[in-house]
Parts: sequence; C-alpha cells; structure tokens
Amino acid sequence: MPSTLSTSPLSERVDSAHESSGHGPIFTAPTSNKLPRPRKRSRVLRKNLRASLGDGAAFSVMVGIGETYLSAFALALGIGEITAGLVASIPLLVGAVLQMVSPYAVSWLKSHQRWVILSVMTQAASFVPLIVAARVGHIPVIALFAIVSVYWGAGMGAGPAWNTWMEAVVPRKVRAPYFAWRTRVSQAGMLVGFVAGGLALQYGRNSGRTLDAFAVIFSIAAVCRFLSARFLSRQSEQRVVRIEQSHINVVDFAKRLWHGRSERMLLYFLAVQVAVQISGPYFTPFMIKQLRFDYVTFMALLAASFAGKILAVPAFGRYAHRFGAHSLVWLGGLGIIPVSGLWLFTDNFAYLLVLQFFGGVVWAAYELAMVLLFFETVQREERTSFLTLFNLANALALVLGSIIGGTLLKILGENPSAYLALFALSTYARAFMLVFLWRVPRQDETLTLPSAEIESQARAELQLGEVRAPTE
Repeated sequence: MPSTLSTSPLSERVDSAHESSGHGPIFTAPTSNKLPRPRKRSRVLRKNLRASLGDGAAFSVMVGIGETYLSAFALALGIGEITAGLVASIPLLVGAVLQMVSPYAVSWLKSHQRWVILSVMTQAASFVPLIVAARVGHIPVIALFAIVSVYWGAGMGAGPAWNTWMEAVVPRKVRAPYFAWRTRVSQAGMLVGFVAGGLALQYGRNSGRTLDAFAVIFSIAAVCRFLSARFLSRQSEQRVVRIEQSHINVVDFAKRLWHGRSERMLLYFLAVQVAVQISGPYFTPFMIKQLRFDYVTFMALLAASFAGKILAVPAFGRYAHRFGAHSLVWLGGLGIIPVSGLWLFTDNFAYLLVLQFFGGVVWAAYELAMVLLFFETVQREERTSFLTLFNLANALALVLGSIIGGTLLKILGENPSAYLALFALSTYARAFMLVFLWRVPRQDETLTLPSAEIESQARAELQLGEVRAPTE
C-alpha cells in the first residue's frame, strides 16, 4: 500500500503542499526555532499519510468484523430481540455525552494525539469482555450495555480531537484527494471485515460453536483497533494548532435549528433520524430470529446495501456538483421513504437482495447530501462547538426513535406482524418528516469545488461519513 502512495499523483502534490497559501487552517509556528527543510517535511508528510491510511484500513476492518455483529452477538447469547435492537442505539447516547469531554481531555494531556490514541486503545480493549462473554456463554444485560457504551464513547470521544489533529497533519492542498483515496481503502476494509465475519459465524453455527466464532471475530476486531492505535502513534504532532473557536450554548443551538435560515436543514436530519430508528435497530433481530436467516444470508444482504452505496456515490457526487446539494437531499429524502415499507411484501431472498441494493443507492444520496450540507451550513470558527451539540442531539433522536420502535414491538408482541408494523410506521414517519425539509430555504448556489473533493474534505473535517454498513 505505501508503494501505491509513493507513485500516485497524490505524492506529487506532497512536496509543494507546505508552500500552498490558500485559505487553510491557521497554525502557530513549530516548537523548534528551525523549520524542517522542505525535503524532510515531505518525508514526514508521506510517513504521516501512510500511517493514517493504515489507521483507516484497520479501523474499517474492525467495524466490519466487530461492530456490525454486536446485535447479532446479543441474540446469540439469548438476549431478547428488543434488547438486542436497543444495544445498537442506546449506547450511542452515552457515547455522545462522553465525547463532550474531549476538549478538556486534550487540554489536560496537552496533545490531540495522546487523547486519540488513549481513546482508540480504550475502544479496542472494550472487545476483551465481549470475548470473555463469548467464551463463558453469558453476560448480564446491564454489563453488555455498559461495554458497548464504552466502545461508542471511546470512539466518538476521539472524533473531535482526531479532526483537529488531522487538519494539522494533512495540508489543505492534498487533503481532498488524500481522503478520497483513504475513503476507498476504508470501504474495502469494511467489506472484507463483514464478509469475513459472516463466513466465520456461519462456520461456527454449522459446527455448533457459534459463540466461539464470535470470540474469534471480536479478537480480530480488537487486534485491528490496537493496530490502528499503533498507526496513530507513528504519525507526528509537530505543530501546535491555534484553535479560534466560538462557542454556542444549547439554547442558541435550538433557536438556530428552528429559526435559522440554513440550520433548518439540520433539524430535518434529526427528524429523519427519529423516523429511521423506529425500525432501523430491529432489522437484525427480524432477519436472524423471525426470518431465521443464517449468517451468510445476513452478510449478503448487508453487502448488497454496501455495494449499492459504493457504486452510487460517484454519480451522486456529480449530480450534487451540477444541481446542488439541496436538490440531492430531496432526491435522497424521497428515496429512503419506501425502503423499510418494501419489506412488507415478501421475504424472498432475491427480492430482499435487490431491495437492499436499492436501499444502499438511495441512502448514498441522502448521506452524501447530509455531509455536503453540513459542511456548507456550519461556519468553521464554530464548527467544533456546533458539531458537538449536533452529535448529542443526533444521539437523542436516535434513542427516541429506537424507544418508540421497541415500545411498539413490546405492545404488539415479538412476532413477524409486529415487525412489519414497525417498518410501515417508519415509512410513514419518513414521509411526514419532509415537512421539515419544506421549511428549508432553497439555496441556488452549486458546489464550487469538484464534488469528489468537497465530499472527501467534508468527511475528513466533520467525520460524519465514517463507513458503516446500512441495516436497511
């Protein structure tokens, strides 16, 4: 992989990256009185880029082979279907709360890198009790929620510091093409991870050792995340970043979501999150417990959705560049409406495979529009503060939706008809949330950067586009 970087057009930009003036982030001078020579800076930059690429690949394999199967693990332990669904949602709220300590931790440690590595190693270590539980064959529900909460808290806590650190490590001139390449590597790692996980679990199930298979894939996930920490430690932190951020409080944040001209779009995103999570966390229990799909079938459906997303993103990037992100969010917002409701008609595998591919396509449009509009909506000087509050609001919306779905599933009973009722309700709720999109003023301007570049830059700076396998 490093050889590819060293011979690619990207590396040709590295030597002149530090001479780029542009409108990049503002830094203080390096701590040393002598500036490194350009050639030495170029070698350091290449080392940093390769290490960050390794970090992204290792992280993505961990997500694919570990995080993707957390709800399936809860089901394998005999935990109820509703609880298994909530495992995929409620711990995110804890993570969103924990991420708010990130600025204070960075200040205390006097280093973004130290805090990121500490968070990443904590996330890796959170797999250890899951491995023990798989070997023992039992874990208390509260303990499972606590462990998964630590997993999400550590991961989300590293996010703000990682963004700030990477803004200093990767010069603006190479940032967009580099992160576009890094995203492709991450997508490949994600795909390899959950395909390998699905095959391993199916082998374990066929041999009567399902929990042992979970122990194996979680061990691989932990090793990958520890490897990610190793790659992060090999990156430099040579510059002290001067962060000139304005802070907004919760009241101002809420007012701007409701009354602000551009911020109203973010309110729509939160409303859609509630609607989607009514059904989203319960697709895994539905497929594994109600439809009795084996792990290979489950993995294949995830792969179909993932493939649809990968194939569609470039086309939607060009669409956004030509017609604007506002038009793209309407396309995606309309497209995701019927996805959950279309599960009502049949459980035929071929039909569901096509449906999952279609779902990946429309979710690609929605998620790309979300990333681009967030990048255009929030000003740089208040991005850290605004993003922290938005992450918390997003987690609250996610939990609210999952609780609505879980409550309805409890009332109706854990049977196929109850699940289908959730899917139908989610479809109607998504359609209703278009009311919030109608309130957003139309923006006529189109993207001024090539769509692929602004997308990758937005994903890098906001970390809203970390690769995840869609659940429906």
